[in-house]
Amino acid sequence: MGPKESTGRRRALPYARNLAIGVAGLFTLSGCVSQPAPPPVTVVVTQQPDPSPSVAPVPTSTARDALPPEPAPIVPNAPAEPAEPLPEGPAFDLGPRDGALGPVATDAEGNPLTYTVVAGDVFFDIAQRFDLPQQQLLRMNPSIPGLGLDIYIGDVVNLDWTTTR
Repeated sequence: MGPKESTGRRRALPYARNLAIGVAGLFTLSGCVSQPAPPPVTVVVTQQPDPSPSVAPVPTSTARDALPPEPAPIVPNAPAEPAEPLPEGPAFDLGPRDGALGPVATDAEGNPLTYTVVAGDVFFDIAQRFDLPQQQLLRMNPSIPGLGLDIYIGDVVNLDWTTTR
């Protein structure tokens, strides 16, 4: 067992030496730490009550304090001017466009009278094609339901502003 003991000692020596150096280093560094601060001193102040209580004076209210301030008078706005009605007039064909590609029937003078809805048409685009406000086109066509959202292929839209359909 002789050779094994010496091998074990050789391995143990570096560990023991490293441990001793570490412990010595800790003791050396512990001297660098400052002393802990002393705990704060707690001071309790007690006040002795006055043996002869006195009555505090009651504040008197003035008339100004009793009444709320007068609100500022309300000045109404100037009356609104009457709304200017949308101009109404004959339809003018600006030419086919996306959403308004259907055929137009005209009178002898070339004024558009009716428009036939085709696939892909939109009521707003039809109004744009004929340079009419959408509300005017709806007034000219009270039979179209849903504010112009419910138009179908083959529906005939009135374009004569003097009549309704």
